[in-house]
Amino acid sequence: MKLAVIPNLSKKDARKYTLQSIDILHRLGAELFMHDEMQQEFAQQPVSFYQEIEELIEHCDIVIAIGGDGTIIHASKYASAANKPVLGINVGRLGYVAGLETNELCSLERLMDGDYTVEERMMLEVSFYQNGKKQTYQVLNDAIVARGSLSRILDLTVSYQHETVCQYRADGLIVSTPTGSTAYSFSAGGPVMDPTMEGILLTPICPHSIFGRTVVFGADTELFISATSQYNSDMILTLDGDCVAHMEENEVIQIKRSSLTTKLIKLKHRNFYEVAREKLGERSTSNESETSR
Repeated sequence: MKLAVIPNLSKKDARKYTLQSIDILHRLGAELFMHDEMQQEFAQQPVSFYQEIEELIEHCDIVIAIGGDGTIIHASKYASAANKPVLGINVGRLGYVAGLETNELCSLERLMDGDYTVEERMMLEVSFYQNGKKQTYQVLNDAIVARGSLSRILDLTVSYQHETVCQYRADGLIVSTPTGSTAYSFSAGGPVMDPTMEGILLTPICPHSIFGRTVVFGADTELFISATSQYNSDMILTLDGDCVAHMEENEVIQIKRSSLTTKLIKLKHRNFYEVAREKLGERSTSNESETSR
């Protein structure tokens, strides 16, 4: 089995757990590959290197992402384009989309035996024009239109089939998948959706309105979002945590279901609700601890 290993070495102990994973998988007979940028750190390991990450992913059977949720989501962009499954090993804080914790690396034997399940997760396709050129991105968690750090409130309009369906005065708007429902959308008051469901969630950020609740659209809905500000506020489009564009007033962002899906490998038989209860409990405990300091 050929495995692409993508670690985030900025995470505490990520290098240690990457080395442990490499050692286990090599002993189990895996062929291991990494991106060329990792050569200095792992040159002495039984790993081969590729200069281009797209070529690395295409060459392998499975992608192993070692880091937090952001690392796994970042790796999923490349993996989904090549129709390859991803196993996330969590060395971050929450690890909603991870398939393993660092104290469970012995379960990598099940991966090599083919004893695992694959969950397909819905993704979004986000398109907009900038400088006359169409830009298109694939998103697993969420797309966020928000004001800049020193900007004032935005007027946001959401349209469907040429009709206005929602208008908000707010700091921004979160459009998320069911997978992303436990991320920023949840913090903004949105509901938790089972990630095996399909739908598009629309959650306003700090709305200046009585009607400021999340709206859930069908998975095949095609939404168009535009924003204006009477204060000429800076508007930023962020996709899965990455700022990709500063938007002009009345520029239209198109959001719809992507033709791609993210395939997440699960080595444990745990249902989503058990994981959500555990992870949301961790988040609450962490917040309480920080507040009490």
